[in-house]
Amino acid sequence: MKITVVGAGAVGATCADNIARRELAQEVVLLDIKEGLSEGKALDMFQTATLCGFDTKLTGSTNNYEATAGSDVVVITSGLPRKPGMTREELIGTNANIVKGVTENILKHSPDAIIIIVSNPMDTMTYLALQTSGLPKNRIIGMGGILDSARFKTYLSLALDCPPNDIHGTVIGGHGDTTMIPLTRLATRNGVPVSQFLDADTMQKVAADTMVGGATLTKLIGTSAWYAPGAAVAVLVESIVRDQKHVFPCCVALDGEYGQSDICLGVPVVIGRNGWEQIIDYKLNEDEQAAFNKSADAVRSMNDVLKTL
Repeated sequence: MKITVVGAGAVGATCADNIARRELAQEVVLLDIKEGLSEGKALDMFQTATLCGFDTKLTGSTNNYEATAGSDVVVITSGLPRKPGMTREELIGTNANIVKGVTENILKHSPDAIIIIVSNPMDTMTYLALQTSGLPKNRIIGMGGILDSARFKTYLSLALDCPPNDIHGTVIGGHGDTTMIPLTRLATRNGVPVSQFLDADTMQKVAADTMVGGATLTKLIGTSAWYAPGAAVAVLVESIVRDQKHVFPCCVALDGEYGQSDICLGVPVVIGRNGWEQIIDYKLNEDEQAAFNKSADAVRSMNDVLKTL
């Protein structure tokens, strides 16, 4: 088993570190365009093997896609963060060129790979990868919903003053402050609806805090988060390579499911060795479906920018 992570920034390096520590592959390749960055980070991580008790080989490469040949799973974290004064169209245009180029180069050397998109805007980049790669839709997965759900469960556990792993909660829709949908109605604590423990105002605050979870961290630390995104990618990769069949909210291509088509959006899916294998219908109520449709409209508007490039 071989896994490649493209982009050796904070998120990409943390992805590679988590994947190596979980021993999800014999080899993890870290690739970046900056000279020496991926080689240095991969070597640093590999030197923790005897300290952390893993045997995964870590190698780094500067823009040499031959080193990625034969990868079973490829994680794409490449792209620029949105900078002050940069329009949404400029961000999409810049990152679209990066993601498209990376996808094409990866598939030259790993035509059977499952591709995981982390680059932002994630829903639009997932849609772009699907449209330009020619791959079956089950082999293109956007990660965002797993991260958003982890944040949702964290805020619920804080509100309940209980262990995070007692909580089940899911966020669907787009991976953005105004497009994600924390499903408070379906959140549970050891099988009991969370609404039996928390009042409506608290539930609403938890949902609101979840939706700005990424922005909150950016404000606190001055850049985008990396620990939770890296861990989120690793659990997704693990479900693929170990064929675990976990149900995760992921950005995938919809063809009539949840009332939407020709779009990639976050919905609960079964993740196994073939990528995403089944979309689970959560039977949204009227308000939830309306929110999902609104989220789809916003994502579709971003996707329309791709037509102008």
